[in-house]
Amino acid sequence: MAETRRQISRAIRVIRQMLHLPTPIRTEDRRVLEQVIFPYYRSRADIKSVLFVGCQWYTRHYERAFFGGCDYWTIEPSSRARKYGGRQHVVAPMEQLDLHFPEGSFDCIICNGVYGFGLDTLEQGEWAFTHAFSCLRPGGHLILGWNDIPALRPFPLEQLESLRRFERFSFPAFGTWRYVTATPHRHVYDFYIRPAAPCGAAQ
Repeated sequence: MAETRRQISRAIRVIRQMLHLPTPIRTEDRRVLEQVIFPYYRSRADIKSVLFVGCQWYTRHYERAFFGGCDYWTIEPSSRARKYGGRQHVVAPMEQLDLHFPEGSFDCIICNGVYGFGLDTLEQGEWAFTHAFSCLRPGGHLILGWNDIPALRPFPLEQLESLRRFERFSFPAFGTWRYVTATPHRHVYDFYIRPAAPCGAAQ
């Protein structure tokens, strides 16, 4: 009986993927992302352009389910993952954002599950977040999701000069800029803002 239930569950999951239907939430970190973080940014009138970094089978419905009214882009270095991205998609690593998007292109950049999974060296991190800073408009938001366990921390985030250019943003639902989910891999969400340009400065 248990094996039959597992087979049925797998079959339903495959069918949902084939029909591009939302994937049932199975982990706390993804529940937080999809039920707390996404709705907050979707509700903000100033968030009209969104870049989502990294695509997998469980992200393929994000544009339709959460960001249908936005100018939504995805970027992912693997060409095989193209089918999981948005209608507007770039095949490239995050370190090459500047080759594809001009300065101030986005109101929000969401980078979840990339640090430690492709973004693996300090140099890669510096370039990735330098260009993320540039591609955000002043006042734009960066959300960084990562796993806080030694095996999945390839370098200390505190060493990134590029991240220090951002201001920390206290996410309203959590009351803090850094939220640790109740998961075995201690998945963390960090919230940042590109500082607004000083009064009178060029935008």
